[in-house]
Amino acid sequence: MSHRLLISMGILAAVTVLVSLSAVAGQAPAQKAARAAASAKAWTPPKTPWGDPDLQGVWNDATSTPLQRPNELSGKDVLSDDEAAEFQEETAKNLSRDRRDGGPAADVNRAYNEHWMDARRLKITEDKRTSLIVDPPDGRIPPLVSFPPERQKIRTERAEANARFNAGLPDTYKDLSLPVRCIIRTDSPPYLPTIYNNDFHIFQSPGYVVIAPEMIHSARIIPLDGRPHLGKNLKQWLGDTRGRFEGNMLVIETTNFRTDDGVTFQGSNPATFRITERFTRVSPGQVNYEFTIEDPATWTRPWTARIPWIKIDPAEQMYEYACHEDNYDIVHFLMGARKREKNGETMPQKPVTGGVSQDR
Repeated sequence: MSHRLLISMGILAAVTVLVSLSAVAGQAPAQKAARAAASAKAWTPPKTPWGDPDLQGVWNDATSTPLQRPNELSGKDVLSDDEAAEFQEETAKNLSRDRRDGGPAADVNRAYNEHWMDARRLKITEDKRTSLIVDPPDGRIPPLVSFPPERQKIRTERAEANARFNAGLPDTYKDLSLPVRCIIRTDSPPYLPTIYNNDFHIFQSPGYVVIAPEMIHSARIIPLDGRPHLGKNLKQWLGDTRGRFEGNMLVIETTNFRTDDGVTFQGSNPATFRITERFTRVSPGQVNYEFTIEDPATWTRPWTARIPWIKIDPAEQMYEYACHEDNYDIVHFLMGARKREKNGETMPQKPVTGGVSQDR
């Protein structure tokens, strides 16, 4: 057999192997996707012993994916893998409290370093969305409506109080917001990711669901028996919640919020604020939390956000968060303000920016 024929046969064999390998490689992603789809299809959401969808456990909602889509990502719903990696890296750097740039004021605001923070908040959501808001399509909270003069006055007074707080010159304890005064915090809906204590414990019993946040001191006890809401004159810090199951989804609707400034999201109107929350178990380790806010007295249209809740390691535990209304820091805030005034300090001419936000 000639050398030329041997070489030709060798080349043909190599080509055949390469073609075969390419075919196998091409089949691998398809087979992997098919197996994943089959696995997802095979998974059946669990039920409680009395037949309700089982949402029980401790879940964590920490993420660096912003509530609203950043302007620089306008028009982009989902990031590519490379874009997501870059966005996550940049966002994690911006959120890091171990940084020491920005001067003394920035250092004070980072007084609690990363040791105290929830490291899971530095990760974007697995679906690589550019915002937690899924409706409107632009990923942004809708525009505000025009406010009557009395409502605009309340918002202006709240902004002025926040500026005095940030300047270290509050007039009274009322300049401190409800979260700073430990009255309500992340226990008031909607549930949004924050810097720490992002765990939520869901309990269930026949006819009830209980949601207990790690942050602050309350639990929402939600009846499922179809009872009507409280009378319109009965208002509560966390509102009045009623729930029901629609298939595998828990739907809860909340009204009857107190009229105190700061009870509802971003200064919305408690009299017209309504929130519908939906909890759906989508895998053994994830519940999708979705909420829709309706307030025609504040925004031009309803809007909806979706946040994945991830089941935490069973070895972890929920810790007590000892924030209470008699918090002595309020006394310290006011004593410090009076001392500054005696030293001749006054509010700066320009609004104080870059301080600690008191609002949810």
